Amino acid sequence: MTDEALARIVQSLVESEAGRAAGAELLGRYQRAVYLWCYRYVRDHERALDMSQEVLLRAWRALDSFGGKSKFSTWLFAIARNRCLNEMHRVSLFEEGEADFDTVQAPNPDPVRRLEEREYEERIYTLIRTTLEPEEQRAIWLRCFERMPIDEITWVLGIESASGARGLLQKARRKLRNALKESGDE
Repeated sequence: MTDEALARIVQSLVESEAGRAAGAELLGRYQRAVYLWCYRYVRDHERALDMSQEVLLRAWRALDSFGGKSKFSTWLFAIARNRCLNEMHRVSLFEEGEADFDTVQAPNPDPVRRLEEREYEERIYTLIRTTLEPEEQRAIWLRCFERMPIDEITWVLGIESASGARGLLQKARRKLRNALKESGDE
């Protein structure tokens, strides 16, 4: 049964045994992947376990808000990403530190250059959305923006080919290079 079908069962049979069983199966499918996602951010087994449990609990509580506009895994990993980012920005009550103003970088003094950079980034994002298949988009996102190792991407995306995510990423990059050449942005 697909993730989305299980999510619909949970949403329609929330208080029933069948709804709870569907929810357990659905979230159980992602327990290891969510843990690995969290571990990659915090590099601490216990914290990653705690965070992954929080992510799965938040997903369970918010399952009625899953509208099926995206894949369930995309929705779940958005929750995981937000939890991890919040953890990274958390201020520790036990660490003292003073700001070293010599290491703080000044903002980019050239607003025109920054605008050009942002416009270029937007063109790249548009090319990714319009040129690549959904699985290629997810692989590029996980590798380039989330900095996930290739073997984890292979596991998270469930790729069973011999080359794993490496082959998918090479194909996606070739497509993007060709699209950049055609658009003149290379």
